[in-house]
Amino acid sequence: MAQISVNDITKLRKTTGAGMMDCKKALEESGGDFNKAIEIIRKKGQSVANKRADRDASEGVVLARVTSDDILGTMIVLNCETDFVAKNQEFIGFAEKILSIAMKEKPADLSALKELSLEGTSVSEKIIEQVGIIGEKIELAFYDKLEGEMVIPYIHPGNKLATLVVMNKKCDHQVGKDIAMQVAAMNPVAVDKDDVSQETLDQEREIGREQALREGKPENIVDKIAEGKLQKFLKESTLLNQDFTKDSKKTVRQYLQETDKSLTVKAFRRYSLSL
Repeated sequence: MAQISVNDITKLRKTTGAGMMDCKKALEESGGDFNKAIEIIRKKGQSVANKRADRDASEGVVLARVTSDDILGTMIVLNCETDFVAKNQEFIGFAEKILSIAMKEKPADLSALKELSLEGTSVSEKIIEQVGIIGEKIELAFYDKLEGEMVIPYIHPGNKLATLVVMNKKCDHQVGKDIAMQVAAMNPVAVDKDDVSQETLDQEREIGREQALREGKPENIVDKIAEGKLQKFLKESTLLNQDFTKDSKKTVRQYLQETDKSLTVKAFRRYSLSL
């Protein structure tokens, strides 16, 4: 049997992130061959992944970050099975590595991100490797990027909710953060009323009609009531028309215009792991 040194074990652990004993066993099984030991650890990950394929990976982390010039924002979601793992610093660190690769390479979509190289293998293979190390199902569930004149990120404490907001021009970072936090707290469906899809408008009108009819309202005023309910929905569910969370006497649009008459929001993304 090949002599396995502490340095060999430490090197393999640093490369794969696997535990000391797993690294020792892999090196012993490979006869001290470092590359074969890495392959053994990856095969273990695939085996665990196959066994846990039907598990529910509903925990995890949502991370968002922007470039130093604030013009590109990136968000990823890495899922796992338990909150215990989601709070583990090594799991969070692994998610941050994926986020860094995404920011650097700007892949077109989630599939492209999974194929990017991370520490000598693909992101997908690295995830499988981590499954064997952690012992839980892990999924890279979401990726998106936003670009613009100024992109502001917000991650809610606990890494379960994150947002990205694109402003139409450079502004004070606190103003941008206020809007990113507004998106996190109030979960708008669109930036402004004109941005709401026709499908959503039709659905809300129908909900309003059904509510009015259940309440016994006369048929001849049901459409008028439904339209009123729709306008209430648009006020409460579109970002610029919502009451500003820090001062409900003004709307988000009014808050922005107090800062700069031409300042507004162009786009946003929000992802939450909460039910």
